[in-house]
Amino acid sequence: MEYTQDDLLPLSGIQHFLFCRRQWALIHIEQQWKENALTAEGRIMHKKVDDPFFTETRNGVITARSVPVASYRLGFSGVCDVVEFFPSPPAPLPAGEGCRLPSREGLYLPAPIEYKRGKEKRDHSDETQLCAQAMCLEEMLSTHIPRGYLFYGETRHRVEIEFTPELRTLVQDMSAEMHNYFSRGYTPKVKTHKGCRSCSLADICLPVLQEKVIAASKYIKQNIEG
Repeated sequence: MEYTQDDLLPLSGIQHFLFCRRQWALIHIEQQWKENALTAEGRIMHKKVDDPFFTETRNGVITARSVPVASYRLGFSGVCDVVEFFPSPPAPLPAGEGCRLPSREGLYLPAPIEYKRGKEKRDHSDETQLCAQAMCLEEMLSTHIPRGYLFYGETRHRVEIEFTPELRTLVQDMSAEMHNYFSRGYTPKVKTHKGCRSCSLADICLPVLQEKVIAASKYIKQNIEG
């Protein structure tokens, strides 16, 4: 299946979706948004690398910022914070790896780099979003991208991420589920978790009240059926 231009969903939504499907639906389906200190820090950090006209070459490595990407197979579009293009080594590249760039000789290996405000997470939301960016680049450049990098502002550390078959499958599964919810205009109900306390949409989502409503509906249903 291939999506159309009108079907494309924001790549940034993958992280919201894995953190909380309800949060993603409130933002991307119901168009709700409220900033807090954490989201403001992340926005400021991304602004520092947001320069779509910036390109530089150091030691043969080409660095491009704010690179627009899209995949009609996955149904995503967005912007890579940074993409580095490494010149291919003298030895032959594995089959399918490497791409040609305008006005450049030889093949280059692209690697997306995503900037994050905090530190490494226990879940796979950052890795999944980065892998989706790579899959978009692969479709656009007709190449295979084996790895990318996450840079965390709190630790000032770059982490190498391998795009494994399992991670790629997760991206495909998320894409299918997100498009299913979006086409239905469906905002799911979820159980509260510790992440609710730091969510900027807590006052809109009202997770505690939501659980009470669910509990009340179950009580009524059980008594009627009983």
